[in-house]
Amino acid sequence: MAVQAYVFITTRAGKAKDVAEQVGKISGCRLACMITGRYDVLVLIEAEDLKKLTDTVLSKIHTIDGVERTETAIVV
Repeated sequence: MAVQAYVFITTRAGKAKDVAEQVGKISGCRLACMITGRYDVLVLIEAEDLKKLTDTVLSKIHTIDGVERTETAIVV
């Protein structure tokens, strides 16, 4: 069963647009946009299972230049 999660990303100053564009290219990304408020980028990710979701966040999103930290909320 597929797993969906919203990933809230904090970026370095001036990097939100670049980060949103790069995350949008990741397989399973359904939405990637800049937002106002506490976080800079909001992402909706869909993965085959929780392990693949975790791998996407840790191995793909966290390695993008400009990403400082993330907070993940799994859709229940």
